[in-house]
Amino acid sequence: MQRTPVDPKSLRILLTGASTGLGLAASKRLLETDHRLVLTAREGSLHRFAEAGIAESERVRLVALDVTSKQQRWSAVEQTMTAFGGVDALINNAGISYRSVAEHVTQRELLLQMSVNFHAPMEMIRLVLPHMRWQRWGRILNVSSVGGMMAMPTMGAYSASKWALEGMSEALWYEVKPWNIRVSLIEPGFINSGGFENVRFTGQSREGLSRVSDPYFTHYATMSAFIAKIMRRTLATSDSVGKTIVRTLERKHPPLRVPATLDAHLFALLRRLLPRRLYHAVLYRSLPGIRRWGLRGDFVHLPQPRTRSGRTKLRKSHP
Repeated sequence: MQRTPVDPKSLRILLTGASTGLGLAASKRLLETDHRLVLTAREGSLHRFAEAGIAESERVRLVALDVTSKQQRWSAVEQTMTAFGGVDALINNAGISYRSVAEHVTQRELLLQMSVNFHAPMEMIRLVLPHMRWQRWGRILNVSSVGGMMAMPTMGAYSASKWALEGMSEALWYEVKPWNIRVSLIEPGFINSGGFENVRFTGQSREGLSRVSDPYFTHYATMSAFIAKIMRRTLATSDSVGKTIVRTLERKHPPLRVPATLDAHLFALLRRLLPRRLYHAVLYRSLPGIRRWGLRGDFVHLPQPRTRSGRTKLRKSHP
């Protein structure tokens, strides 16, 4: 098989999570170019392409893809190879987000968070790298988050998945650069969209938000309201971040990290300028309603030696 030069103006692009939110915005931006596209979504979400006015054509394929399925990951890459002869660019956008304090996330929920946001993108990359290495050209864009550079309370599992994605992507940047394969992390912060309404709750975090007596009720109530307020007021939109994705994709020498919103630039600057101890102190004091945190749920059942009467006492526990 003879190598043919890659045409930067007509790339063969595979995009995951393309039917809603940021993925749909990026899809629409890409449709304005001459790139050839394989747009993927879970089978139950494929109808959203038609609702958005997106249909298959000579340069567009719509493919069902559950990124947690090994078979469907392989099939999506295979269909891209069959339709266009290769994959020049992979955009890993599919993701989920759990809202939960660390104490309320179970192993099953944590594994799902990591599977979608970290494991799946890495497996997609493993599938496309052989062709990219062979043609000595490629672009890999992993959609990360401000949560990949800083952690917020009640979003620890999400941040863990994005930090893992950032760590592997940074290592990958070094590993594949000799083949002219460029790796970039797109780091959006708050986006003015309804995305915050799609956040998932664990079984315990949903109960914690609904029960006023729960020790973490104030954490959930204040953070949920705070995030919703900022996302409604920010100037950044899915379309503006989608534009950043396309612009990064088409750059000759794209950077490893691309802050995609104003607050992402701000938080990156704070991390560089402030001593770490001061940085965390400032952010802690800035948390909404922080003085009310920890005022609930002081009395809990703890293992105790039994009394002479055979009963177990209630001990007061302080955070």
